[in-house]
Amino acid sequence: MVMVNSTMMPLGTAAPDFALPDTTGQAVRRDDFAGKPLLMMFICNHCPFVKHVAKELKRLADEYTSRGVAVVAVMSNDVANHPDDAPEKMKDEVVERGYLFPYLYDETQAVAKAYTAACTPDLFLFDAEHRLYYRGQLDETRPKRIESGVYDFETTPANGADLRAALDAMLLGQPAPETQYPAAGCNIKWKPGNEPDYFKS
Repeated sequence: MVMVNSTMMPLGTAAPDFALPDTTGQAVRRDDFAGKPLLMMFICNHCPFVKHVAKELKRLADEYTSRGVAVVAVMSNDVANHPDDAPEKMKDEVVERGYLFPYLYDETQAVAKAYTAACTPDLFLFDAEHRLYYRGQLDETRPKRIESGVYDFETTPANGADLRAALDAMLLGQPAPETQYPAAGCNIKWKPGNEPDYFKS
């Protein structure tokens, strides 16, 4: 596992276009959410950093979807080398976690590159005009590593404090938070030879 930080795309950047299949095979596009705030979450199944925040992502998505925010998750890892993230396993993850948001498969990794996504989780919140309002960490919590492959996700559970504060401010029409901290997580598992210029191994 390589831990990396998010690239911190410049605020105000327009949300890059996308059209990707969800776990049912249905195509989901950026323009399906025109006129609505859009939260893009680059996640996967196997990463301990995602496992640490998965319950909170579910809670947060359910809450803010009911308040008019579109929530979309994207999985961009190389599934040939990380089969736990394969599309069939993504279907299982949706059921197990109770995700109600679309979970999309970025097979070519082009969407991850367009968003300069670097890690899982990597979060991008766009306003109703699809201009970047917040990017970075969900909150300051991290999984506690006990030993190789074993993590404690419960001692300091995720609370979503940073992203929740940004969502609330955005929905109130307030300026974006001045202080935004990078996300930290497992690096996106790029296909050999497909690593973007911003990737540092």
